[in-house]
Amino acid sequence: MGLKIYLDGKFVDEEEAKVSVFDHGFLYGDGVFEGIRAYHNSVFRLKDHVDRLYDSAKAVNMEIPVNKEQMSEIILESCRQNDLKDAYIRVVVSRGKGDLGLDPRKCSVPTVVCIASSISIYPEEMYEKGLDVITVPTRRNGPEGVNPRIKSLNYLNNIMAKIEANMAGVPEAILLNQEGYVAECTGDNIFMVKNGILKTPAIHLGLLEGVTRNEVIAIARKEGIDVQETTFTRYDLFVADEVFLTGTAAELIPVVKVDDRVIADGKPGPIFHKLLQQFREIVKEPEALIFK
Repeated sequence: MGLKIYLDGKFVDEEEAKVSVFDHGFLYGDGVFEGIRAYHNSVFRLKDHVDRLYDSAKAVNMEIPVNKEQMSEIILESCRQNDLKDAYIRVVVSRGKGDLGLDPRKCSVPTVVCIASSISIYPEEMYEKGLDVITVPTRRNGPEGVNPRIKSLNYLNNIMAKIEANMAGVPEAILLNQEGYVAECTGDNIFMVKNGILKTPAIHLGLLEGVTRNEVIAIARKEGIDVQETTFTRYDLFVADEVFLTGTAAELIPVVKVDDRVIADGKPGPIFHKLLQQFREIVKEPEALIFK
């Protein structure tokens, strides 16, 4: 059997989950989305994700036709409809059906979609051995354009960088901002460790403020690890003691080589292992229960 998909007020079979070719999400990438995880019958950091979804919508001047409480219930019910206690959930809100012009005022009601399924970004062996990644020529969007803090449907910047990673035969790419500072990866935030200090790019450098990123920062500070949200370059990654990525789908995953430079001894480091262990304990804690 296929999935049950939430589409504008009702659950339909995935074969019937269709939107108009005049929807501005399809025509122009005009919309916002969230990727969310459910673990052990509980949706992880549901409020944080819903808040970020509504912030993104507000930033593009789009009013979501359901309130936050209703959206939270849609997400939970999507898991129930598909009998999922562990899931990857994608919420999409597009500008809605309009005409072939750009004017968003022609779109009367946003389209709301919620999909609860499963996803596997990286093979399990990569969590043990680590990733090889590269920096790519494609630069991260600047905040003066499509601000990366908006999790929009317009992901072409990320996709171009992903294509460059594919062409290089590596699973992920690091994007630099226009000034040459490390910003983030195509689908993940990035951390490095040097002399016991955990560093991650500051939000203003041009990156999405990841929910998992913020969780890892909180865990690290609770563990007494010095955390800095700062600026750094490729050089700092090359000489780091540890590098790892974070994301909703990926969780925490180590990096052992950047631009063909081996990171430290080429193995995932102790701070990564500590943070991953703590993160996997936290996701077991009951939060927004799917089935009660």
